[in-house]
Amino acid sequence: MIEAVLNLARTGFALDVSLALLERGVTAVFGPSGCGKTTLLRCLAGLERAPGGRVAMGDDIWQDEAMGTFRPPHRRPIGMVFQEAALFDHLDVRGNIAFGWKRIPPGERRVSLEQAIAWSGVEPLLARTTQGLSGGERQRVALARALAVSPRLLLMDEPLASLDAAGKAAILPVLERLAGESGLPVVYVSHSAAEVARLADHLVLMAAGRVVTTGPVGELMARLDLPLPPGEDAGVVLDACVGERDEGWRLARLDVPGASFWTRDPGLAVGATVRLRVPARDVSLGLLPAEGSSILNQVPAVVEALADDEQHAAQVLVRVRTRSRALPTVAEPAGRSQVTSAGESALLARVTRRSVHALGLAPGRAVWAMVKSVALFD
Repeated sequence: MIEAVLNLARTGFALDVSLALLERGVTAVFGPSGCGKTTLLRCLAGLERAPGGRVAMGDDIWQDEAMGTFRPPHRRPIGMVFQEAALFDHLDVRGNIAFGWKRIPPGERRVSLEQAIAWSGVEPLLARTTQGLSGGERQRVALARALAVSPRLLLMDEPLASLDAAGKAAILPVLERLAGESGLPVVYVSHSAAEVARLADHLVLMAAGRVVTTGPVGELMARLDLPLPPGEDAGVVLDACVGERDEGWRLARLDVPGASFWTRDPGLAVGATVRLRVPARDVSLGLLPAEGSSILNQVPAVVEALADDEQHAAQVLVRVRTRSRALPTVAEPAGRSQVTSAGESALLARVTRRSVHALGLAPGRAVWAMVKSVALFD
């Protein structure tokens, strides 16, 4: 367990955090600009010293002011990746990665140089100078350099914030693979709901210097009572299993508790797990299934709650809960079907107030949730 008890006062801002983080998976620290995300990360790293604070990873105490203990950043077993890569221009890519690795005593190396290179996907870049690298390539090198110091904890502060869409698309799969293969716990600061949904296992939601709540990312992002992104960024995260592949149409059926979704084939074997993000803007609701529609995913559900969409006065966010039923395959006639997984899943839909009135949407109302296949894996 990673423990952080921090109080830090500044002009117009105060950080007041008591937090316990799991030593596995990716924990996203999420919230609006100025809420204290980066300050929290800097305190974990030892770049900021909170009076009276305590930071520990298991039995390894990094700061305990009551005991007079404060370990500076270079003595904490951490790797850090910032918004800017800050590479050494006088060294090539391999030299940048090896810089920290050489300073770790051989007996303390938990990550080999080869592992750091492989996990960050920089093999093709090793002989290049840093000056000609793209933004995404520079961040991958910075990631490899952070891994090469054999950290027990990886801290990432808005690592994709300075990248364009192409750069983000290139590095996100690298971060996904790292989380799955390295086993390193990661604390990932971001204000991007899409990044959090794609990468995080756990979520720390912050506002005004305080922790609002913590929990599994899928559970928290489906709630309507939290200051999570409204409007375009609202949506849920679902962990799915590949249930069937239709190679003829290049589609795959992804099963979640209580529902199945057809989408483009991610190229994974049947039985593999995959993360889905279902944006609220791409979910529509109806009282009956839509006949003769191009929408492949039509799921029976029940309305659970409604909330105002703070960014759009004419719209409402509606949370529904799916209900299990038999769904037809794409390749076979509707009369032949497969049963979806037992259980239920939450979805969010963004609809107009006019639709809420016309459909009589209220808690307990039976509806059909319709999700376009092309909306998944954006």
